[in-house]
Amino acid sequence: MPDHLHLFFGLRPKQSLSDLMKLVKGDSSEWVNKQKFVLGKFRWQEGYVAFSYSKSHTDAVVKYIFNQQDHHRKKTFQDYKEMLKKFEVDYDEQYIFKELE
Repeated sequence: MPDHLHLFFGLRPKQSLSDLMKLVKGDSSEWVNKQKFVLGKFRWQEGYVAFSYSKSHTDAVVKYIFNQQDHHRKKTFQDYKEMLKKFEVDYDEQYIFKELE
C-alpha cells in the first residue's frame, strides 16, 4: 500500500516491540533515502499500531496481508479506527495516520 506497511513477525516475550520498531523505522528510512525513492527526505510518521495474534491465527493474518489491496478497496485506511475500537485500543488522535499529500 502506498501509505502504510504491514509487518507480521514473531516476538519473544523478552524482546521490546518499541526497540524493534525503532530499528525498523530507522534502518528503512535510511535505506529509502539512500536509494532516493522519494523526492526530499523520507521519514515515517510518529507512532505505530501493533496487534498480537495467537499462532493459530497465522494463516488468517497472512491472508489478510496478501489481500490488503482488495480489503482497502472496500474500506479506506482511515477506517482503521474501527479496528482500534474493536480491539479496545486507546489511541491519541495526533498519532492517527494521515492521508498522503
